[in-house]
Amino acid sequence: MKGRLRIAILDSGVFVNHPHIRSSIAGGVTITPEGQTDGFRDNLGHGTAICALLQQLAPDADIFAVKIFESRLATSLAIVLNAIDWCLQQRINIINLSLGTANHDHLSHFAAAVERAHNHGTVVVSAYQANETPMLPGSLPTVIGVAEDPSCPRQSTRFIALPTPHVAACPYPLDIDGIPRERNLRGVSFSVAHVTAHIARLWHASVPDLSADADWLARLAADQPARQNQLL
Repeated sequence: MKGRLRIAILDSGVFVNHPHIRSSIAGGVTITPEGQTDGFRDNLGHGTAICALLQQLAPDADIFAVKIFESRLATSLAIVLNAIDWCLQQRINIINLSLGTANHDHLSHFAAAVERAHNHGTVVVSAYQANETPMLPGSLPTVIGVAEDPSCPRQSTRFIALPTPHVAACPYPLDIDGIPRERNLRGVSFSVAHVTAHIARLWHASVPDLSADADWLARLAADQPARQNQLL
């Protein structure tokens, strides 16, 4: 029998007293240039919105908050790499990575990090592109890359085969009563969370092997009709 799925959100932390946070956080950490510290209080709200979405769409998963953003939605390569390694030490199944970079000087570092994750059976879900520019690590072949598609309903995803396989999903957080959607947050980070939640629902339904190749998982994450053939 499978244990509970463990999802880590690499973001700005979580404010656990926010009314959208439905249940307790399983654990977490703050990664800093000096190392790591206990606690993961969110000062920006972004990570809290990601967590709330995942808790609603994947309620059977354990959520871990890995704080890599402090006063703005920006961080360093070293912090991200250390955060990924923390996740592997904690036996995280899915890393929900709310960032991407077009700086290809980071290519070898990200490639090594996601290969370590793949060898641990951990899936990395991250932004595939921004303004049609491929992003790291989301465009790497062992990562589930995600694009935004405002036409996707919340619990649907869309497989895109070219130029390389990736998945598109809804780019909105949870709706806020009385606030028009266009005035709320929006972005590919929430598309990433929708895909993470979709994988979590399938995982709890009896599939998949998260150590499978990323192309197969991308099709699985989009719930392709051909998925059943892949399982025979």
